[in-house]
Amino acid sequence: MFRKRPEGLFGFTIVSFGQFVSLLGSGMTRFALTYWAWEVTGEATALALVAFFSFAPAVLLSPIAGVIVDRVSRKLVMIVSDLAAGLSTVAILILHATGHLEIWHLYAAGFFAASFESFQFPAYSAAISTMVDKRHYARANAMLGLAGSASGIIAPMAAGFFFAFLGIDGIMIVDIVTFCFAIGVLLFVFIPDPVETAAGRASKRGFWSESLFGLRYIVGNRSLLGLQSVFFTINFVATFGFTVFAAMILARTGSDKIVLGSVQAAFGIGGVVGGLLMSTWGGPKRRVHGVLLGMASAGLLGYAVIGLGQSLLVWSIGAFFAMFFIPIINGSNQAIWQAKVPPDIQGKVFAARRMIAQISTPIAMLIAGPLADHVFEPGMVPGGALTGIFGRVTGTGPGAGMGLMFVFAGILAACTGLGAYLFPSVRNAEDLLPDFDEATPPAEEAARKRENE
Repeated sequence: MFRKRPEGLFGFTIVSFGQFVSLLGSGMTRFALTYWAWEVTGEATALALVAFFSFAPAVLLSPIAGVIVDRVSRKLVMIVSDLAAGLSTVAILILHATGHLEIWHLYAAGFFAASFESFQFPAYSAAISTMVDKRHYARANAMLGLAGSASGIIAPMAAGFFFAFLGIDGIMIVDIVTFCFAIGVLLFVFIPDPVETAAGRASKRGFWSESLFGLRYIVGNRSLLGLQSVFFTINFVATFGFTVFAAMILARTGSDKIVLGSVQAAFGIGGVVGGLLMSTWGGPKRRVHGVLLGMASAGLLGYAVIGLGQSLLVWSIGAFFAMFFIPIINGSNQAIWQAKVPPDIQGKVFAARRMIAQISTPIAMLIAGPLADHVFEPGMVPGGALTGIFGRVTGTGPGAGMGLMFVFAGILAACTGLGAYLFPSVRNAEDLLPDFDEATPPAEEAARKRENE
């Protein structure tokens, strides 16, 4: 007998589980290749460049991806983007297994996978709006974040365990199996396409015009632009620290992959606890408090503590709190956008939103590695130029300079979150923006007028 495919919140729960399995495999591969890159180069810059090429294309190509997400089946987009990530792993596996893997291959594979990853954020975010009821937006977002956090707990420990038995090649084979599972889940679940709205019809003015629609929509609304400006700043600050995280731990522990894996697992535990809290609680009634207070808390209790730490225990505590607040921040922010922006233009708008918020991330990645290798690390060796001021804060020696970078990141993150309350367009965003199903937002009306001129 034919049975209806899973849909709604239940269907999205299944999708989230598929992503958990896929992210578990990806996390294991990332851990193994990070350790390989550190052993080969011993430089924070090399790890930073891997991160850069694995991220920058996803941001830069977002406007184009947003148009495609709104034009074609979102399920198809999700499947293709997952498939591309798997193919990049296959390529690295072949190169490593034949003894030809070089560091630049990681840059190329990361660039390829990230180019298709640009489709994932707008596709998955927009799918929530068509799959679940508005009152469950925050929970669905937290659920998706929970998949990443839970995999973050298991992946480092699993990678450390399988490293001895399967090696890097075996870990990547496991990764390939997991992305096949995720694609199978997407094929199984029903993901509806959005109903066309007036805003959606107004946005269809040619491919290149559509690619700029999301930017015009956001720029035309001070509250939306203000929210993304806050994320622009916080992403730069956080990335400045986290780009050198693995190098800092490895430098301070003599390349101890067990300690690195344990601290990474603490990140995952924090994310899972925060995600479970957000999934059951649903977040604060005033979503903007979840965003801004969450940023300040993550900065002071997370990033700064990681930088100050010189032991597994302190690093783990900082890692826990750094990730504990992320589901609250992201879930609250996503709920605001999903309630305010019509679903059939969310692909374009969310893609532009990602570009605005995260264009600062690759910039931070490019400068963090060289600053660590040539400024902060030399400055924090015994007798270095920075030890007189900060030596008692993070200690001295290998990794101390990168720890200081984390401390700065934490302080600046707290200033960003609390400072945003000074701007009425941000702190009152939920009052200034009507829900898409209740009224026509001013930005939509302005965009419609511009398109008709």
